[in-house]
Amino acid sequence: MSPFRVGFGYDVHVFAANRELWLGGIKIEHNEGLLGHSDADVLIHALCDAILGAAALRDIGYHFPDTAGEYKNIDSKILLVRTMELLRNAGYEFGNADCTVAAEAPKLNPHIPKMQETLAGVMQVSPDTISIKATTSEKVGFVGRKEGMAAYATVLIYRR
Repeated sequence: MSPFRVGFGYDVHVFAANRELWLGGIKIEHNEGLLGHSDADVLIHALCDAILGAAALRDIGYHFPDTAGEYKNIDSKILLVRTMELLRNAGYEFGNADCTVAAEAPKLNPHIPKMQETLAGVMQVSPDTISIKATTSEKVGFVGRKEGMAAYATVLIYRR
């Protein structure tokens, strides 16, 4: 059995009025936030799914169901802390992540360093192990029409 494993995560949320925009664990000023049971941090959700998938621990919805009241409006950083606990309890450690957020607005590049620092602190890893990229959908699809955001994450984990 290889000591290395790879996981992939994907998440999507639509924009909604009267919601704060949380992305990569930080609040970003925008006229709308993302709609979800939790704070709808699409980047953290994709990252959690990638980590859980790499360790064959199912997915974020299995561990933190949106039908459970305890997760209503929860800070997704708490879900990431618990995901890292699940990973480490299963005998694995985080290697690195490569994440992409697709959004037409707001512009995300200025926020990437703070997102990396925040996620690294939550995960207890080095910021240089977390790559975050931002892209648009070239005005195509629901992201292109500014209806929401999508995030993708690939992670490498290894057996301790």
